[in-house]
Amino acid sequence: MAECPFCDIIQGNLEASVIYEDDLVLAIVPLHAPYPESALVFPKEHIDHFTDLPRDLATHVMSVGFDLSKKIMSEYQPGRMGMGVHGYGVPHAHFNVFPQNHPMDVVFRKMAYIKDGEVRFGFKNLPVPSREQMDEIARTLREKT
Repeated sequence: MAECPFCDIIQGNLEASVIYEDDLVLAIVPLHAPYPESALVFPKEHIDHFTDLPRDLATHVMSVGFDLSKKIMSEYQPGRMGMGVHGYGVPHAHFNVFPQNHPMDVVFRKMAYIKDGEVRFGFKNLPVPSREQMDEIARTLREKT
């Protein structure tokens, strides 16, 4: 298997701000997100494509994401919550949970920039939250009932 940062997090080889963990999944505050009050939920088993997950595991991943979206909405009060499977980025199935304060946040408008006359997307314009900020968000969401 190629290098996988999510597997490194699961194995304890890479630091992460953990929001939720059980025997099947892990939910973390993502390092690169348009808003720091976001979450990534992924299975502990390395499966590249979300569509290759067994139905019960996919349902569990989305259920954890749904629960986290309600906590994020309650705690941070964004205009809306977005959830979805992007499919690219890290080659490990994962479910994105993110606040939306603008209609274009679903396509991560903060990641958009113009280069050579074309709209491109990337991390270059995103501020990276501090570990302390990510840990505080994770703690807040863990303790939210």
